Amino acid sequence: MLLAAAICYLVTPYVETYALRFGAIARVRTRDIHTETTPRWGGVSMWFATSFTFVVVSHLPLVGKSFGREAQGIFLAATFVVLLGMIDDRYELDALTKLAGQTVAAGILLTFGVQLLWLPINGLITLPPSIGQFLTVLVILVAINAVNFIDGMDGLASGVVAVAATAFFIFAYVLAVVYGFSRAGAPSTISAVLIGVCLGFLPHNAYPAKIFMGDTGSLALGGALAGLAASLRVQLLLIPLGGLFVIITLSVALQVIYFRLTGGKRLFKMAPLQHHFELMGWGEVTIVLRFWIIAGLSVALGLGLFYTQWVAS
Repeated sequence: MLLAAAICYLVTPYVETYALRFGAIARVRTRDIHTETTPRWGGVSMWFATSFTFVVVSHLPLVGKSFGREAQGIFLAATFVVLLGMIDDRYELDALTKLAGQTVAAGILLTFGVQLLWLPINGLITLPPSIGQFLTVLVILVAINAVNFIDGMDGLASGVVAVAATAFFIFAYVLAVVYGFSRAGAPSTISAVLIGVCLGFLPHNAYPAKIFMGDTGSLALGGALAGLAASLRVQLLLIPLGGLFVIITLSVALQVIYFRLTGGKRLFKMAPLQHHFELMGWGEVTIVLRFWIIAGLSVALGLGLFYTQWVAS
């Protein structure tokens, strides 16, 4: 975790320079200090820190043995989505092209053995392969786009993903230590790395942001969270655990549906939901801090359900 955080913190200023040089910039709409262009591609520094840490950790005597095909699949899928995000941040791909690329990433996870096993109260249920694969792809696509929707304010996505990754670290630790779930070793390490890169990126991304993670980072982080949930077999817990992601994604869906049904009227001033509050006059820092609190409460709910499903049953 500390290694990933340090590398991400040190590399991000260099990525910022090159992002400006190559034109990966965003003109931010906000009323306040962000009137100038702000570089994107912050996800590149997160990917570099993850890759370096992944290589180092995989060669450690004890931890490296737990890095099987699922861990490799999560890493490769995230790498593919990073490349997709870089292209999108630079050239603004259409929605269909991005969806196709995200589906390819989900296919990579399936190829490397990340399967969907639902986790109800009474234990694991293995679904038929066809249904499991379809639901795996669906969960991954929803998670990828949920993180993408929540991005857009200084420090918001970085903090929320760090909180969510902390929950996955706890899940993996309990499954590995208490229940001897052999494949939980790598997910616990990957979760720790995700926490590290988010915390290392946050000083550069906090208000006022010097750089945004862009689709380069948000798409990859969403894919990584979905991959962790699938490898740990806790996909159902993504709903309470990612309560804020669910709320933000629903705000986008409801806005689109309401707009079409009413012939152009809007349910919110702007979607995703964080921008609705921004247009109501809330300060950006206030919105981010309150959304972090909601994310923390969602994680607490997810941990509570995890306890009732695994520890107390």
